[in-house]
Amino acid sequence: MKVGEAKEYEMEELKVGIVGFGWVARAHLQALKAVEGARVTAICDLQPYDEQELEREFGLPLKAYQDYEEMLSDSSIDVVSICTPHPFHPQQAIAAAEAEKHLIIEKPLSLTFDESKAILAAVAKAGVQTCVCFEGRYSKHFSLIRSCIDADLLGDIHYAEVDYYHGIGPWYGQFEWNVKKAMGGSSLLTAGCHALDSLLFFMDGEVEEVTSYGTRSVSETFEPYEYDTSSVTILKFADGSVGKVASIIDCLQPYYFHVHLVGSQGSLLDNKLYSAKLNGLAKDRWSTLETSLIDSGDVADHPYQPQFQAFVGSIQNNEPMPLTDLKTAFETHRVLFAAELSAAEGRPVKVSELT
Repeated sequence: MKVGEAKEYEMEELKVGIVGFGWVARAHLQALKAVEGARVTAICDLQPYDEQELEREFGLPLKAYQDYEEMLSDSSIDVVSICTPHPFHPQQAIAAAEAEKHLIIEKPLSLTFDESKAILAAVAKAGVQTCVCFEGRYSKHFSLIRSCIDADLLGDIHYAEVDYYHGIGPWYGQFEWNVKKAMGGSSLLTAGCHALDSLLFFMDGEVEEVTSYGTRSVSETFEPYEYDTSSVTILKFADGSVGKVASIIDCLQPYYFHVHLVGSQGSLLDNKLYSAKLNGLAKDRWSTLETSLIDSGDVADHPYQPQFQAFVGSIQNNEPMPLTDLKTAFETHRVLFAAELSAAEGRPVKVSELT
């Protein structure tokens, strides 16, 4: 059904099919089990699965498909969750939109800007709802940061840095395919896009220009990578503010999602705050804001459940998806692909070049 049309199933349980039944898909399934108004009823994977074994493992009946088109032809399925490796997202998303299924798409949308544009066009034509998995926007940590910004505790933010440090080596599930450029794409595409999207979530202005540089570790651990595994991107906003995003997937350290915002009335560092607008704060030390930090690369720890709950609500109430809708995610990808172009050509790139 298209957005804006009356739905006979409104307020009824939405049926979800998942394509690509790996590690991330299982996290989607478990999160959706906790979502009111939705139920996973089918999975699709190249590997054959026994439906009785699936029901024993996950506690609900699941139809197992090996043919994606066959799953899309199931009229009972309302939503398709795309959890396959990056290069398969565009074709599968477009096919699902053409089948009038609402969409959950894992990041990144695609490995090229043209493919992202094709997804945007297909979804607009079909009139379906889409949720893109920049789920950090639904975390308690980032909700708290956004609350501090909205309460004007930082004033006008003129500098921001959001950095992603996560060593994706042989110990990590996606390493085997992620090392290939045709599959992982780049450090930003495969992982650091979370940091870029988060910076754009905190900074309300329009990005005018980006400059990006790439490098890589000489460690044998990361030698199989076919692309630079570390990148730094400088963002210039139209209002004169600047930002920085580091995407480091070749580090040997604990996972760290770094946030530092500097404004006219205060600063925020991860979960620590100083604000001149709060009387009585000590100026020589940070005040800690107690919250749950984004501090794990384990998808089981990602805040999918509140994001998917918001998505189900948007479909049932015929309202736009908040925070992680396709248009918002597409603009993040526009900036990302401008950064990719900058790194490839060794020059600053105007975001307006990508149309």
